Amino acid sequence: MRPLRQRWRIERSAMLLITCPYCGPRPELEFTYGGQAHLVRPVQPTDLTDEQWAGFLYMRTNTKGVYAERWRHLRGCARYFNALRDTSNDRILAVYRVGEAAPPSAPSAPSAPGAPGAPSAPSAVAGSGVSDAPR
Repeated sequence: MRPLRQRWRIERSAMLLITCPYCGPRPELEFTYGGQAHLVRPVQPTDLTDEQWAGFLYMRTNTKGVYAERWRHLRGCARYFNALRDTSNDRILAVYRVGEAAPPSAPSAPSAPGAPGAPSAPSAVAGSGVSDAPR
């Protein structure tokens, strides 16, 4: 008879460790991905066209390389934080609290539609509706 396999056991090298700025290093199973970080909500969403609003809700930057992301330590302190992750090798380079300045290697924050200097093309509009400001 074959011994029972422990399905819950995960190889140590396969587990991504994410350092929560509040709790310290924890396995990736405790976290949920929250999308692109540093998004700016439109000042007057009612002034946007349907195409611009759809772009705000759904269009995200999807670059290869360093990417600023929002994460939530759901099975821990339940707080949101930001992380810089290199998408080419899946390594987290830095973590920092929401509301803190991004490390120098962070990509610049996209502008919201309707903001001064913001792009007007719907495909260039980004945002999530979640503010980076602490509550």
